[in-house]
Amino acid sequence: MTLAPFVRILAPGQGRARGFTQEEASEAMTAMLAPEAAPEAVGAILMLLRMKGETADEIAGFAAAAQGALPGWTGARPALDWPSYAAGRTRGLPWFLLAARLVADAGVPVLLHGWNSHQADGASLRAALPVIGLRPSDSMADAGAALARDGIAYLPLEILSPPLMALLSLRDTLGLRSCVNTVCRMLNPGRAPAAVQGVFHPTYRELQADAGARLGLDRLTVLKGGGGEFEHHPAKTIETFGLRDGTSWTGLTGQITDDRRRLSDGPRDPAVLRQVWSGQIQDPFAEAIVLSTAALALDTVGIADPEVVARDLWQSRNRALAA
Repeated sequence: MTLAPFVRILAPGQGRARGFTQEEASEAMTAMLAPEAAPEAVGAILMLLRMKGETADEIAGFAAAAQGALPGWTGARPALDWPSYAAGRTRGLPWFLLAARLVADAGVPVLLHGWNSHQADGASLRAALPVIGLRPSDSMADAGAALARDGIAYLPLEILSPPLMALLSLRDTLGLRSCVNTVCRMLNPGRAPAAVQGVFHPTYRELQADAGARLGLDRLTVLKGGGGEFEHHPAKTIETFGLRDGTSWTGLTGQITDDRRRLSDGPRDPAVLRQVWSGQIQDPFAEAIVLSTAALALDTVGIADPEVVARDLWQSRNRALAA
């Protein structure tokens, strides 16, 4: 399928251009994911959308098509989708990984998936995975088996969807972020009924919430979090957006500490994650990040008294993590 008709929708001239409908966006994404897609047309569409600003219909249409192009899911399904696509160069350790493990310990299967292109140092998510006893799944079937076995799994985007990974990597060619970053956050490969999503720019909170409604998500929490991840600063009360029972919803996170340090402050060695989990290191601020983030995720899936549950899970955690 040629992409020319979709370029013409976005760029016929001043006063005549318009955005995609959800159906057109789905058709455009299907064409962009095809091996024969002309790279010039793909780049034109992505940059025209960036200049215009994406709509919820466009993001939902793109995400539905990208999801539909994935292999069929096998094995245990996740109850919570947790994307990780932040490209922040300055964020600290991924404390949200410990929060995700707490949520899984509550009996809520968690599927993490992502790509973090500008986090090549020791504080990257990929470097931290083995420290907390996780390894990247090598297929969707492997992720389903990990969910059944451990209640938590991580799927790299390059395994999940090489064509979508190629679109995301165009950032290196174009020099700018595109809507593919947002589409990846909405991908929900395991068709979980609930999702948590982080954003860096506040304007994307409502956009992603509205797109989630169009995609039929039941429960969703979108947070302006550390480096664009779903990670809460525990000294701040932050407005959240999303869905509850499929209906638009907003909330406030609350504040659980007076410590005003930045999330990017502190150690960069991922071994510290294990040391805090095991109790070898006492770090009240890091603990507050983990507990407040876990509580937001627990609330997303509908668990009552999520702050109390998160604290109980932390106190009763198995302090040994497999290497």
